[in-house]
Amino acid sequence: MKDIFLADAHLLDPADENYRRLLAFLERLRGETRTLFLLGDIFEFWIGYRHTVFTPYVPVLETLRRLHEDGIQIVYVEGNHDFHLGPYFEKTLSCRILPNGGEVTLDGRRIFIAHGDLVNPGDRGYRILRRFLRSRALRGLKALLPPDWAWNIARWSSRQSHKSRPAKQIRWSPRDLLTVHARHLFAAGYPVVVTAHFHSPWIERSEEGTIISLGDWIDQYSYAVHEDGEFRLETY
Repeated sequence: MKDIFLADAHLLDPADENYRRLLAFLERLRGETRTLFLLGDIFEFWIGYRHTVFTPYVPVLETLRRLHEDGIQIVYVEGNHDFHLGPYFEKTLSCRILPNGGEVTLDGRRIFIAHGDLVNPGDRGYRILRRFLRSRALRGLKALLPPDWAWNIARWSSRQSHKSRPAKQIRWSPRDLLTVHARHLFAAGYPVVVTAHFHSPWIERSEEGTIISLGDWIDQYSYAVHEDGEFRLETY
């Protein structure tokens, strides 16, 4: 049985090419997958309401529900576009939710997984914003905010985030950031570190350990597979 890792689909409209391809890919996992690891930003925007889901995401939510009913475990690492996942993921999908990433065990090996938005200690502005967005105060405010309002606010915020990404990648090298991040974790006893967020797929093996950067499911359709104790990157 395989374990699948993917991230950064930024789903928005069921008619989009990456959305349709993700649904087709997920359907192929049935019967041959043990665990599906979603490492954040699967949605362009998501916060969970008690009795409401965002209509554009019904197709992918139903597909995930079928995978869960087939016995596939789903582990969800919250990203910077999807957090406070809420009842659908906790109850309907029985997800293991890791708000900040963390340790998972595969065939007796400790693996560290994270979205990757926290690997840069120099991006203080984002860290402050992240703490606010995930605060109890905002969680309470969300319950009072109509979903349509939340959706419109989030779409505006997402556009600003996408505009700032190129400048940040010029200022800070994603590969260097992930390498430093991984070395600390290798020293802590994790032989494999899997991250996302930077939309660049690569895998690097050394005597210290293995670093995997997942890329994205926007136009690269890259993902990682764990099978028979080995990791590899593939594209769909």
